[in-house]
Amino acid sequence: MTKQKSADRQTGRVISQNKKAFHDYEILETFEAGMVLMGSEVKSLRDGRANLKDSHAKIRSGEIFLFALHISVYTNASYNNHEPERVRKLLLHKREIKRLVGKTVERGLTLVPLKLYFKDGKVKVELALARGKKQYDKRESLKRKEGAREMDRLRKRHELA
Repeated sequence: MTKQKSADRQTGRVISQNKKAFHDYEILETFEAGMVLMGSEVKSLRDGRANLKDSHAKIRSGEIFLFALHISVYTNASYNNHEPERVRKLLLHKREIKRLVGKTVERGLTLVPLKLYFKDGKVKVELALARGKKQYDKRESLKRKEGAREMDRLRKRHELA
Protein backbone atom coordinates (compact mmCIF):
# COMPACT_ATOMS: atom_id res chain seq x y z
CA MET A 1 0.00 0.00 0.00
CA THR A 2 1.41 3.42 -0.90
CA LYS A 3 1.98 6.15 1.65
CA GLN A 4 -0.80 8.26 0.11
CA LYS A 5 -3.43 5.55 0.53
CA SER A 6 -2.44 4.78 4.11
CA ALA A 7 -2.54 8.52 4.93
CA ASP A 8 -6.07 8.71 3.44
CA ARG A 9 -7.27 5.93 5.71
CA GLN A 10 -5.98 7.50 8.89
CA THR A 11 -6.25 11.27 8.57
CA GLY A 12 -9.54 11.81 6.73
CA ARG A 13 -8.13 13.83 3.82
CA VAL A 14 -10.51 16.43 2.39
CA ILE A 15 -11.19 15.99 -1.32
CA SER A 16 -13.40 19.00 -2.00
CA GLN A 17 -15.21 21.74 -0.06
CA ASN A 18 -18.25 23.87 -0.88
CA LYS A 19 -17.14 27.27 0.43
CA LYS A 20 -19.96 29.02 -1.41
CA ALA A 21 -22.50 27.20 0.80
CA PHE A 22 -21.37 29.15 3.88
CA HIS A 23 -22.02 32.39 2.00
CA ASP A 24 -25.38 31.40 0.51
CA TYR A 25 -26.87 29.42 3.42
CA GLU A 26 -27.25 29.60 7.17
CA ILE A 27 -25.96 26.21 8.37
CA LEU A 28 -28.16 24.75 11.12
CA GLU A 29 -26.98 21.16 11.53
CA THR A 30 -24.51 18.79 9.86
CA PHE A 31 -24.58 15.06 9.12
CA GLU A 32 -22.05 12.56 7.84
CA ALA A 33 -23.21 10.30 5.02
CA GLY A 34 -21.60 7.58 2.94
CA MET A 35 -21.93 7.39 -0.85
CA VAL A 36 -22.61 4.61 -3.33
CA LEU A 37 -19.80 4.91 -5.88
CA MET A 38 -18.24 3.00 -8.76
CA GLY A 39 -14.57 2.00 -8.70
CA SER A 40 -13.51 4.56 -11.29
CA GLU A 41 -15.18 7.30 -9.21
CA VAL A 42 -13.20 6.37 -6.11
CA LYS A 43 -9.94 6.36 -8.09
CA SER A 44 -10.76 9.77 -9.53
CA LEU A 45 -11.56 11.06 -6.01
CA ARG A 46 -8.19 9.77 -4.77
CA ASP A 47 -6.67 12.10 -7.38
CA GLY A 48 -8.77 14.93 -5.89
CA ARG A 49 -10.86 15.49 -9.01
CA ALA A 50 -14.29 16.52 -7.70
CA ASN A 51 -16.38 19.68 -7.60
CA LEU A 52 -19.17 20.29 -5.04
CA LYS A 53 -19.95 23.85 -6.15
CA ASP A 54 -23.54 23.56 -7.46
CA SER A 55 -24.45 20.23 -5.89
CA HIS A 56 -27.46 19.62 -3.67
CA ALA A 57 -29.27 16.69 -2.04
CA LYS A 58 -32.93 15.71 -2.36
CA ILE A 59 -35.09 13.11 -0.69
CA ARG A 60 -36.89 10.76 -3.09
CA SER A 61 -39.05 7.85 -1.91
CA GLY A 62 -37.39 7.57 1.48
CA GLU A 63 -33.81 7.77 0.16
CA ILE A 64 -31.40 10.68 -0.17
CA PHE A 65 -29.68 11.40 -3.48
CA LEU A 66 -26.90 13.83 -4.35
CA PHE A 67 -27.36 15.81 -7.57
CA ALA A 68 -24.83 17.77 -9.69
CA LEU A 69 -21.71 16.49 -7.91
CA HIS A 70 -19.04 16.50 -10.61
CA ILE A 71 -16.45 13.70 -10.37
CA SER A 72 -14.12 13.84 -13.36
CA VAL A 73 -13.72 10.79 -15.57
CA TYR A 74 -10.81 8.55 -14.55
CA THR A 75 -8.45 8.48 -17.51
CA ASN A 76 -7.01 5.00 -16.87
CA ALA A 77 -10.42 3.30 -16.64
CA SER A 78 -11.62 1.07 -19.43
CA TYR A 79 -14.87 1.19 -21.38
CA ASN A 80 -17.04 1.06 -18.23
CA ASN A 81 -16.10 4.51 -16.93
CA HIS A 82 -18.63 6.53 -14.92
CA GLU A 83 -20.85 9.45 -15.94
CA PRO A 84 -19.30 12.63 -14.39
CA GLU A 85 -22.53 14.18 -13.05
CA ARG A 86 -24.70 11.16 -12.39
CA VAL A 87 -27.10 11.06 -9.44
CA ARG A 88 -25.48 9.34 -6.45
CA LYS A 89 -27.24 7.67 -3.54
CA LEU A 90 -26.27 8.74 -0.03
CA LEU A 91 -26.19 6.29 2.87
CA LEU A 92 -27.74 7.35 6.17
CA HIS A 93 -29.57 5.54 8.94
CA LYS A 94 -33.34 5.29 8.46
CA ARG A 95 -34.08 7.39 11.57
CA GLU A 96 -31.77 10.15 10.29
CA ILE A 97 -33.54 10.13 6.93
CA LYS A 98 -36.96 10.36 8.60
CA ARG A 99 -35.76 13.26 10.72
CA LEU A 100 -34.40 15.06 7.65
CA VAL A 101 -37.64 14.47 5.74
CA GLY A 102 -39.59 16.07 8.57
CA LYS A 103 -37.33 19.10 8.79
CA THR A 104 -37.06 19.77 5.06
CA VAL A 105 -40.82 19.49 4.48
CA GLU A 106 -41.93 21.26 7.64
CA ARG A 107 -39.62 24.26 7.71
CA GLY A 108 -38.56 24.59 4.09
CA LEU A 109 -34.92 23.79 4.78
CA THR A 110 -32.54 22.36 2.18
CA LEU A 111 -29.77 19.75 2.20
CA VAL A 112 -26.43 21.11 1.02
CA PRO A 113 -23.16 19.14 0.81
CA LEU A 114 -20.32 21.00 2.54
CA LYS A 115 -17.36 18.68 2.26
CA LEU A 116 -16.25 15.49 0.49
CA TYR A 117 -13.53 13.51 2.30
CA PHE A 118 -11.99 10.11 3.03
CA LYS A 119 -12.57 8.48 6.41
CA ASP A 120 -11.12 5.03 7.09
CA GLY A 121 -10.66 4.48 3.35
CA LYS A 122 -14.29 5.29 2.51
CA VAL A 123 -15.67 8.41 0.82
CA LYS A 124 -17.93 10.48 3.08
CA VAL A 125 -20.02 13.59 2.50
CA GLU A 126 -20.71 16.21 5.16
CA LEU A 127 -24.33 17.23 4.57
CA ALA A 128 -25.82 20.34 6.12
CA LEU A 129 -29.39 21.17 6.96
CA ALA A 130 -29.47 24.79 5.82
CA ARG A 131 -31.74 27.77 5.33
CA GLY A 132 -31.13 30.08 2.38
CA LYS A 133 -29.90 33.59 3.17
CA LYS A 134 -31.51 36.69 1.74
CA GLN A 135 -29.32 39.25 -0.01
CA TYR A 136 -29.29 41.59 3.00
CA ASP A 137 -28.29 38.69 5.28
CA LYS A 138 -25.31 37.97 3.01
CA ARG A 139 -24.24 41.63 3.16
CA GLU A 140 -24.63 41.65 6.95
CA SER A 141 -22.45 38.56 7.41
CA LEU A 142 -19.76 40.05 5.13
CA LYS A 143 -19.76 43.25 7.21
CA ARG A 144 -19.46 41.20 10.41
CA LYS A 145 -16.52 39.20 9.00
CA GLU A 146 -14.77 42.36 7.81
CA GLY A 147 -15.24 43.99 11.23
CA ALA A 148 -13.78 40.96 13.00
CA ARG A 149 -10.82 40.94 10.59
CA GLU A 150 -10.19 44.64 11.24
CA MET A 151 -10.31 44.11 15.02
CA ASP A 152 -7.77 41.29 14.72
CA ARG A 153 -5.46 43.52 12.67
CA LEU A 154 -5.67 46.31 15.26
CA ARG A 155 -5.10 43.86 18.12
CA LYS A 156 -2.00 42.43 16.43
CA ARG A 157 -0.67 45.91 15.71
CA HIS A 158 -1.24 46.92 19.32
CA GLU A 159 0.55 43.79 20.62
CA LEU A 160 3.59 44.45 18.43
CA ALA A 161 3.91 48.07 19.55
